[in-house]
Amino acid sequence: MPTNFTVVPVKDGRKSREDDDVDDNNVFREEDEDAPFPGDGMPKESSPFINNTDNDKGNLYDGKNMALFEEEMDSNPMVSSLLNKLANYTNLTQGVKEHEEADDDEGPAKTKKPVKSPALGTLIGVYLPCLQNILGVILFLRLTWIVGTAGIMESLAIVVMTCSCTMLTAISMSAIATNGVVPAGGSYYMISRSLGPEFGGAVGLCFYLGTTFAGSMYILGTIEILLTYIVPSAAIFKAEKKEDEAEALLNNMRVYGTCCLTLMSLVVFVGVKYVNKLALVFLACVILSILAIYAGVIKTAFEPPDFPICLLGNRTLQNHNFDQCLKTMEVDNVTVTTKLWSLFCDSPDLNATCNEYFTLNNVTVIQGIPGLTSGVIRDNIWGDYGPNGMLVENKHQASEPAADTSQDIYMPYVANDITTFFTLLVGIYFPSVTGIMAGSNRSGDLRDAQKSIPIGTIMAIATTTFIYISSVILFGACIEGVVLRDKFGDSVKGNLVIGILAWPSPWVIVIGSFFSCCGAGLQSLTGAPRLLQAIARDGIVPFLQVFGHGKANGEPTWALLLTGGICEIGILIASLDAVAPILSMFFLMCYLFVNLACALQTLLRTPNWRPRFKFYHWALSFLGASLCLSLMFISSWYYALVAMLIAGCIYKYIEYRGAEKEWGDGINGLSLNAARYALIRLEEAPPHTKNWRPQMLLLLNLDSDHAVKHPRLLSFCTQLKAGKGLTIVGSVLEGTYMTKEAEVKKAEQNIKSSMTTERTKGFCHVVASSNLRDGFSHLIQTAGLGGMKHNTVLMAWPGTWKQSNDPVSWKNFIETVRETTAAHQALLVAKNVDSFPTNADRLGQGTIDVWWVVHDGGLLMLLPFLLRQHKVWRKCKMRIFTVANMDDNSIQMKKDLQMFLYHLRLDAEVEVVEMHDSDISAFTYEKTLVMEQRSQMLKQMQLSRTEREREAQLIHDRNTASHAALNDKADAGPDRVHMTWTKDKFLTERNRNRAEASMGVRDIFNMKPEWESLNQSNVRRMHTAVKLNEVVVNKSQGAHLVLLNMPGPPKNRGGDENYMEFLEVLLEGLNRVLLVRGGGREVITIYS
Repeated sequence: MPTNFTVVPVKDGRKSREDDDVDDNNVFREEDEDAPFPGDGMPKESSPFINNTDNDKGNLYDGKNMALFEEEMDSNPMVSSLLNKLANYTNLTQGVKEHEEADDDEGPAKTKKPVKSPALGTLIGVYLPCLQNILGVILFLRLTWIVGTAGIMESLAIVVMTCSCTMLTAISMSAIATNGVVPAGGSYYMISRSLGPEFGGAVGLCFYLGTTFAGSMYILGTIEILLTYIVPSAAIFKAEKKEDEAEALLNNMRVYGTCCLTLMSLVVFVGVKYVNKLALVFLACVILSILAIYAGVIKTAFEPPDFPICLLGNRTLQNHNFDQCLKTMEVDNVTVTTKLWSLFCDSPDLNATCNEYFTLNNVTVIQGIPGLTSGVIRDNIWGDYGPNGMLVENKHQASEPAADTSQDIYMPYVANDITTFFTLLVGIYFPSVTGIMAGSNRSGDLRDAQKSIPIGTIMAIATTTFIYISSVILFGACIEGVVLRDKFGDSVKGNLVIGILAWPSPWVIVIGSFFSCCGAGLQSLTGAPRLLQAIARDGIVPFLQVFGHGKANGEPTWALLLTGGICEIGILIASLDAVAPILSMFFLMCYLFVNLACALQTLLRTPNWRPRFKFYHWALSFLGASLCLSLMFISSWYYALVAMLIAGCIYKYIEYRGAEKEWGDGINGLSLNAARYALIRLEEAPPHTKNWRPQMLLLLNLDSDHAVKHPRLLSFCTQLKAGKGLTIVGSVLEGTYMTKEAEVKKAEQNIKSSMTTERTKGFCHVVASSNLRDGFSHLIQTAGLGGMKHNTVLMAWPGTWKQSNDPVSWKNFIETVRETTAAHQALLVAKNVDSFPTNADRLGQGTIDVWWVVHDGGLLMLLPFLLRQHKVWRKCKMRIFTVANMDDNSIQMKKDLQMFLYHLRLDAEVEVVEMHDSDISAFTYEKTLVMEQRSQMLKQMQLSRTEREREAQLIHDRNTASHAALNDKADAGPDRVHMTWTKDKFLTERNRNRAEASMGVRDIFNMKPEWESLNQSNVRRMHTAVKLNEVVVNKSQGAHLVLLNMPGPPKNRGGDENYMEFLEVLLEGLNRVLLVRGGGREVITIYS
């Protein structure tokens, strides 16, 4: 079952022989164990469909007819040359052919033979391999027992369910296999390329485990045939008591199974080509055995074979240790006891003490195979389930029950070795219908895979379904029920039950089934390692990389070792009936996802979905998937859960650690359709207040190397979002896209790298614009799609706006504030963002302080709650401060606020801060004067830079002299007011009481009449900033984070620079600050 492949275009006949030799050698380049594995293991996908112009560079275009396209010939070749490659496209396997040629080479210097094009047709390439894989151990060893236990009707139900499942899966598989060229790789390739690497890897590994456990099942079947029907005397462990027979058999299975596995693994390792050459021999054994069964059934119609069954009462006896079904017999007119008597009595004497049931009942002989015309079919219509140890009885025979049945388990009765029920039989039977992937696994060897796979697979399933249905009916019509329920043939002297029906001899079936199981086991040990190697070479599961290596000829050595180890687990279980449901789970899961892949592709109607096989429908695929899932839980619900858990763990591992692959799979198409549907639904109406969460547009600044200036802004966004909602990270490069294309891509890569480092989940968008102002405006207006648009903008405070000679930075900031307000979007501005905690930090006991000055939608309340969901802020407590004026009842305000928070289900400390009316301090006037002087200076745009600097220095000197005069005058008075800008004097000034401040102000007005010319609006705003800053610093200087209402910019753009000063004063002395400006809508509600 080769699973690896190389695809090469057939060489043009005009090329030189030397070129052919080089390229022929390159066919085997993937077999070199030192060669790097390609990302998806599909070298064909880069050629010939994606044009490789390196080989065509010598073919210069010299025509005139297509001169209009001559400048694009390097990247877009002529259609004529492309069609030549497509017409000669071939698909070759890295399988047995290459291994044989590598083994046949006498030395490395010998040139390899040219690889021939695949030439297998439907019969040899698909139909017969599928027959060989489907028909096998369960047919020969368990089908008669299933018919006897479940009855003909329920057995037919099992066969119809399972065969319908495989037929529907084959229809889905045919659609996928005919949708383009399918390389060798079978179901793994189809699922992974249809459902993506996560599903492909998970189901591929499940299929690998199923194939491996199938090898265990075939080996156990081989040993069971060997020890039970061919050479029973070869058993190492022998049971001295009847109750120990089951354990002895299991131990023998373990020992011989391990030896058989070792031998088969060596055969596969040394000479895999012999396994494949013997495949036809093994298939011939299967076909001859089935023909022998049908011949035997026909013969029973007119000459049933003589296989007597001995019954004691209505109980079936094990016919191993006696020849005659008699208690006593006459020898020379003397009544003597038989061997049967000795089995039930303590001595051969006629007066011996015998088993009570033996004494009460007579022995009866019936025919094990009455024949087609006997009417035994009526007795076998319905099943006969029972617990472990239940005796196999003929209900139509008379029986006298014994009072004491405790000794029955020690008597030579035929009994159930396991508890039987319908769902168990489904799990045991299902492996007999697997193997439908054999044709698709050999797709690289087929002359026309798109024609052969559907026809061959469906015909093989139809043939085997007919064989199984007819076998169920014919077994029930020919064989006595007690013989059918005799799993190991104990009642027919240890013969294989299906063998006694065959013609001309039971040994035809015994030998045929033995070689059939051997061949199937070798095929599993050959195919499973190659499947694992294909998965490893795809690179989607990092820890499997080592299993992609092998011998120099590509033989998967390490994968074979792992396969042997897993196979040994199944052999240690030792019971065919216990191993069969395990592999049923893995195969059913594989078939489930094949059906899902077909249904998904059909419903999505992707442009590339154009199967040549037209007889499919999404409803059939869904029915097949539902049937697979149902059979999984019918067979064994706990095995089904374990298999799904294994697949889920592998899926999440590949998703978390595996290499990202883009195979054009259907899951991406499904995600796209689901996203489109959701976006259309979202745009129908704005989200309700209960569903509102900040959908972030994060505006980043980049340095000269296009790296992120403030990565902590990404960290803060991650902590605020916790992976929920929408995050768009945007930035702007100045220039046109034509000139900045490379820089835009570099910036996007840098931002994505920073997002990965800071664990920010979202989208990145970098635009090139003629100026930064327009670029940020475009982002605010156009970022997002449909209902998934941002409602909140997060940006960093321009900390260097004062030091910059260019006012563009703070003007852009203010315009961004205005645009977010006009767009009804919330705005978050982080000051000192570089001091914000990283995702690895864990803040200890501290507070997040909210200063709720004005109500703008409740965003101030919501943000601390969201932050505290993250482990960085989890230990922080929330404090809410609100400001009361003179005429407010602060006590009532506090009660109301506490009740409001109670209804909001928020835990927070509440404090009402009273801000009494006070006269404007000298410090405020001085601050306002300096602000306006600086503003006046910046407005003189006609001055040169040197003149600006000189004027700035003169203003500074004049202010310094003015401060000194104020200090002298203040020191002379009884109540001095500190007017210099030192920190101590600044704090002392702010802590003065109202009377002192008022008197100081009156003195100052007397000393500085020019203050009266100041803009009184600016003075009032500065007074608010100073007083509010004083209160905030006093209460929240030690807080981990301070959230504060952000005042809006002035409507008059002439005061923009003053607005920046107001904010600077408001935030002075605080470490981590988040300015919050609402979007004009309620974002938090008290209602459920």
